[in-house]
Amino acid sequence: MPTDPSIALADILSAASVIRGQASDMPLVPSPSLTALTGQTVLLKLENMQPMGAFKLRGALNALANLSEDSGGVVCCSTGNHGRAIAFAARQRGLRAVVCMSELVPKAKVDGIRALGAEVRIIGRSQDDAAVESLRLGKEEGLTEIPPFDDARVVAGQGTIGLELLAARPDLDTLLVPLSGGGLAAGVAFAAKTIKPSIRVIGVSMVRGAAMQAALVAGKPVQVTEYPSLADSLGGGIGMDNRITFALCRDLLDEVVLVGEDAIRDAMQALFFDDRIVAEGAAVVGIAAIRTGAVRLTGPTATIITGRNTDMPSFAAMMAGQSVTVGDLTIKGKTYGA
Repeated sequence: MPTDPSIALADILSAASVIRGQASDMPLVPSPSLTALTGQTVLLKLENMQPMGAFKLRGALNALANLSEDSGGVVCCSTGNHGRAIAFAARQRGLRAVVCMSELVPKAKVDGIRALGAEVRIIGRSQDDAAVESLRLGKEEGLTEIPPFDDARVVAGQGTIGLELLAARPDLDTLLVPLSGGGLAAGVAFAAKTIKPSIRVIGVSMVRGAAMQAALVAGKPVQVTEYPSLADSLGGGIGMDNRITFALCRDLLDEVVLVGEDAIRDAMQALFFDDRIVAEGAAVVGIAAIRTGAVRLTGPTATIITGRNTDMPSFAAMMAGQSVTVGDLTIKGKTYGA
């Protein structure tokens, strides 16, 4: 455990109280197919069942619950799901919300955020570009900035998933957590390892532009190039001035593994055809890691199905075995089970 953590278990317990009845207790269900494949019990935490389609609502609700009364509204940068969560939570409180995103964010996610009443600013071709605009708007227009991951309130909110997992299954041996900027991984790992220090927590990301993995290898935050990916929600840098999540992920993650685009496609198909669940690419990287043998399971295991906010025409095409294009990337079609 970190010797000087930026959050405490009390912060996560407080966040659990804040989100109770709004974003808590998403289903934890067994995956018979993955259990049969591995010989170990595999469970799926269905955060894709959240009201706005992704786990990010937990951190957003906790962050907005702690706003000062004189806040003129909120602003954030996002690869999609954080912005959707902020828009959802801000609308509940009658607050102005501005979401800054890069040109790489899929149109379906942009449209979803606008539908929730938020203003959208499309800036540059990276999360870093969007972050600069978010910071500028916060200063110039009196908006409270809610970072997508490097924020103690957000980390505590995401950490409530760790509480729920171990409350439901104290016997869990391993957690597979999608890894991007580290808000989810840091919060879940902190909660889980505080309660059960022996638990193994593995971060999983995509091969194309895995920012936190690159930072952990380098021993410090580094710039990464963003690429189109089926796991678009995992894109973006961790911030060169990262204050919280880099240190927590460095100290708490037992391992980080990466999965390729074909493996992500196959995992989306497997989850749909075997478990009848719709999920976006970022949500299934844990399943991809299991199916490709990138991780070896040694006991009861849970992975977090983080969201469902995928482009449905592309999803339907993939399920039909057709090729799809994401930016300048083409993922070849493959019929599931063939």
